[in-house]
Amino acid sequence: MQARSSAQDSTCKQRTTLFFSVRDEVGALDKCLRALKAANVSMTRIESRPSRSADPGYDFFVDIDASDKDLVQRVIEEIKQIKIVQDVRFISSLGSQQLPHAEQERVPWFPRKMTDLDTFAEKVMEMGEELTSDHPGVNDVEYRQRRLEIVQKAKAYRTGQPLPRIEYTDQEKETWKQVYTRLHEMYPKYACREFLHVFPLLEQNCAYGPDDIPQIEDISRFLKDCTGFTLRPVMGLLTPRDFLNSLAFRVFHSTQYIRHHSDPYYTPEPDCCHELLGHVPLFADPNFAELAQEIGLASLGASEEDIEKLATIFWFTAEFGLCREDEGIRAYGAGLLSSFGELEYALTEAPEKHSFDPSKTALQKYPITQYQPIYFVADSFRDATAKLRDFNATMRRPFQVRYNPYTQSIEVLNSKDKVHHFARSISNEMQLLTSALELI
Repeated sequence: MQARSSAQDSTCKQRTTLFFSVRDEVGALDKCLRALKAANVSMTRIESRPSRSADPGYDFFVDIDASDKDLVQRVIEEIKQIKIVQDVRFISSLGSQQLPHAEQERVPWFPRKMTDLDTFAEKVMEMGEELTSDHPGVNDVEYRQRRLEIVQKAKAYRTGQPLPRIEYTDQEKETWKQVYTRLHEMYPKYACREFLHVFPLLEQNCAYGPDDIPQIEDISRFLKDCTGFTLRPVMGLLTPRDFLNSLAFRVFHSTQYIRHHSDPYYTPEPDCCHELLGHVPLFADPNFAELAQEIGLASLGASEEDIEKLATIFWFTAEFGLCREDEGIRAYGAGLLSSFGELEYALTEAPEKHSFDPSKTALQKYPITQYQPIYFVADSFRDATAKLRDFNATMRRPFQVRYNPYTQSIEVLNSKDKVHHFARSISNEMQLLTSALELI
């Protein structure tokens, strides 16, 4: 390995994420951007969300390229001088993408190592501690306070720490029991065989049952032993890009709060019933895990147009997917397997059913507040993954990536040396495969 010189190290740019809140005033953002320009830094990404502290106002997440910590501090001080700005802070600093300069200019930032996912901790689009007007718990002060308590644990979590354990209340356990019991009765008739195979294993190994809500730390350990997938706590809904990027690392972001007790059979958002009953079981299946990771790998550095297509594919597979079995069509999507009404509806003659074809699925429009009028049916998870790989090859991305499970990092295959190294590792695996076949 060729070592970099100290001169190269001193000028290596760091991708740094800054956070600040701005009161909603005319020209507010312009003032902040002028401050960044005055500090002579390159801004590579900016995201805004309705503010949690500056009301009315917005929270901004800004990625900048900076060569040292002193420069980052100067940028923070410049922004702090603006009167309409509140709560300016440094969130994280990430190494260079090590892409050619021309590619860095046009390729959206993406995580390269597991700790990069820490930058997603505070970047949720909605829900979490903030509830929409149609949420059953929006006027319940005690429920909202409880949610805030839980999401603060997710906000504080960082890679490598034990996943936060939640001491659920009797009321929360009762809500879980009602959902669990009713769905558990439906699964044998409607769920796919892979789901039905895994669910008893979760009962045996992760304390799945009607009387208590299982802990994501226990579930994550089990999933890692099965497929390498792990869980990570999240405050609320991530952006499609951030959520899909995480799948490339075989990481699934899971909420830990539960729906409001007044209506246990309805939720306008993902909650722990949706995550743990709908999603988790199939992340223990190797073929489904491969399909999910394939979507995640394709999302790294993808254009906004391609992210929208991949998010739509995820919607019609991992969320609302159907599959063919000898006994007929069965459900594997979490949106179905955590919804009594739609699980039953999806397998009737009422909705249209089309064979899964990523090029067509990616363009299908869908409602988010009512049952789906169209579902896509996969022949198998392996077949769906093969079709997805063919589709991903048509995406306009100037490089290929692979996940290295030994380092838990993303490798960009953008040079001959990297490709040759990858080819050698494949050759070694093929020799092992040939030897194993000879012994059978």
